[in-house]
Amino acid sequence: MSTHSLREVTERYDYRLTPYLQSLLADRPADDPLARQYLADARELQTLPYERVDPIGDRAHSPVKGVVHRHPDRVLLKVAHACPVYCRFCFRREMVGSHGEPLRAADLENAIDYIRMQPQIWEVILTGGDPLVLSPRRLQEIMAKLSAIEHVGILRLHTRVPLVDPETIDEALVQTLKRRLPVYVVLHVNHPDELTDPVVMALARLQVRGVSLLSQSVLLRGVNDSAAVLERLFRRLVTLNVKPYYLHHPDLAPGTGHFRVSFETGQALMRSLRQTLSGLCLPTYVLDIPGGFGKVPVNADHVGPMTNGGRQIQDIRGALHHYPE
Repeated sequence: MSTHSLREVTERYDYRLTPYLQSLLADRPADDPLARQYLADARELQTLPYERVDPIGDRAHSPVKGVVHRHPDRVLLKVAHACPVYCRFCFRREMVGSHGEPLRAADLENAIDYIRMQPQIWEVILTGGDPLVLSPRRLQEIMAKLSAIEHVGILRLHTRVPLVDPETIDEALVQTLKRRLPVYVVLHVNHPDELTDPVVMALARLQVRGVSLLSQSVLLRGVNDSAAVLERLFRRLVTLNVKPYYLHHPDLAPGTGHFRVSFETGQALMRSLRQTLSGLCLPTYVLDIPGGFGKVPVNADHVGPMTNGGRQIQDIRGALHHYPE
């Protein structure tokens, strides 16, 4: 890619690598499965007509700033707008980093007040951005306030940090995650090569303090769209006491068309994996329906055949939505 194209991409979409990730990628070619996830690509400048700034409809379900309340019993709390790295396929790429707004102290208090006033909320999911970019002191304050809400029973954090900056998972941070409530950390990991020795040590530091670990992955062309790669990834995670939770079909984020695979590809991969892996190793293959209609499994009950340049997707309430493919 030319210097001009690189500059154009990084001016359009934020670009950042941690020193750890720079060293990990140093000897890898640009088409390497890890490099593809993090290195800018001129194809990001190609936006398709049906790609969306807010592909999963966060804004349609945001009653107050920082909160996404799509399902009655759980909410997303966007405590950070920055990430330690910016994945090139990110579905919130238009809402994080320089495109995002920090959740200021008054906004955060208002968001926590909203959770406090909604007794049906049982689970709070800290996301962003990446919640683990916050200082341990700041994260401690937020988690203490959420833990004090009587009807909140579970705290969940979605993060890339243990995979891209493992040394920051230190004792101060781990102590912050110790709560009276169960705490689940969901790791975003897409390829077995991401599970290096420093990462394994970071995960062990979390687990020794009682943090439960799950994983979520995105099915990405040229990264993990292979049954052999996914099998290695999921087996390795389970041996590290990490339960594979979700395998996401790629979202319709701007400039990410080169990462997307077809539903047939994903379904064929899952059929293959069901023949070789135990249920313990299998995540649920899901699609987040554009417009904010929630996640559904990618199976015949929810994903219809190709018609008129797309598919009919049935949400959990039975309503149908057109999905371009």
